[in-house]
Amino acid sequence: MEISLRARVRAGDPDAFRQLFDEHASVVHRHAVRMTGNWVMADDIVSLTFLEAWRLRERVLPGEDSLRPWLLGIATNVARNTARAARRHQAALVRVPPPDPVPDFADEVTQRLADTEELAAAQKALSTMRRGEREVFTLCVWEGLDAATAAEALGVAVGTVRARLSRARKRLRKLTELELDGGTGGNNGAEDATGESRVQRPATVGQLPVSRHQAARSTQEKKR
Repeated sequence: MEISLRARVRAGDPDAFRQLFDEHASVVHRHAVRMTGNWVMADDIVSLTFLEAWRLRERVLPGEDSLRPWLLGIATNVARNTARAARRHQAALVRVPPPDPVPDFADEVTQRLADTEELAAAQKALSTMRRGEREVFTLCVWEGLDAATAAEALGVAVGTVRARLSRARKRLRKLTELELDGGTGGNNGAEDATGESRVQRPATVGQLPVSRHQAARSTQEKKR
């Protein structure tokens, strides 16, 4: 009888953890980027997530379900702690004299410019939410988890996830409407960070709940 991946992970099988990393590292990294808006920090979060998964391996319950929600829950907690540490570090740097000038790495930066702009736009929208709402929105909308699975990943009740997701959607919908009223449209034919075409950036930033069709219809009504 073949032993499940969950059982092998729980037993501390190194090969099982290599398989776990190969299958889910990219998912954890994507989640970390969306949570933090920082590519370098996301790399650190991936490493810390799998280290923490190894430490907590005995808490894995028997079964055949994917370990993806479990890993995303760990990554969310790691992102919280990393963000707190980064804020403390930044506060300490303010008290330190400015460093000497460093070489210009503009060529390297431009390679990720488009993705960074999309990510910054999404982070701006997400910054309007409370932390709990932001975490639920990221897991349910971006990562595609259902309410029950997201609740398991975050260690909260299903009703809490649904309430937070509802509030998050309302906040983002309001932000989108304000941006549309401000005439920030245009950019026809561009693509968002997921590679999907869009009519206006505000309608698709961070996979906002307002669809492209709704945004276009809203714009047409305002022209009448």
